[in-house]
Amino acid sequence: MALLSEPSMPDDDDMDPTATGRQDSFSTILRRLAEDEARTRIAVADLLEAMKDRAFGALLFIFAMPNTIPTPPGTSAILGIPLVFLSLQMALGQTPWLPKVIAGRSMLRTDFAAMIDRASPWIIKAERMLKPRYPALSQPAMERLIGVICLVLSIILALPIPLGNMLPAVALCVMAFGILEKDGVWVVLGVLIGIASLFLVAGVLYAIVKALIFFAASIFA
Repeated sequence: MALLSEPSMPDDDDMDPTATGRQDSFSTILRRLAEDEARTRIAVADLLEAMKDRAFGALLFIFAMPNTIPTPPGTSAILGIPLVFLSLQMALGQTPWLPKVIAGRSMLRTDFAAMIDRASPWIIKAERMLKPRYPALSQPAMERLIGVICLVLSIILALPIPLGNMLPAVALCVMAFGILEKDGVWVVLGVLIGIASLFLVAGVLYAIVKALIFFAASIFA
């Protein structure tokens, strides 16, 4: 006859995060969406709903991340438009919202899962270094200022500037992580990378203008 055993207590990882006062990590939420076989497609609106009050940081990361690597021409403009919308709302202190034409955009769940598989190791490594720090940077006034910085970087990212989208995208991703976990260190790091990207873009534009002037002068000389 089998001995009766005491009911096992659920592990912390299995408990409802709302019951323990914890929030699911960004990577956990993305993985849950990717593995939800009830869904055929994953829409931007699904991410907006899943992230709730952390939607700004999550969507900034989602739209900026593809631009951190070389992409086909025109990709930065397509992904930059939602970033401009989100950054402007953040700068104005509004709740995150996207027009239906953007929120309704979707991809196959299997494609989304493949993308998350590639990005998850990096996201998890970043999450291990994140923790709430310098709460003053999470105050509404500072969040609006961060939104202005994100808006400037988003506009630059959306412009067809050769090599001008990668570093602003990295800056946005770093700031997005800081916003997600209210980590002021990462927010400041993202701002510094953003400033460096402005100098890089200015240098690229200066070189392009100088080249055009030289080309025009050689033609009309």
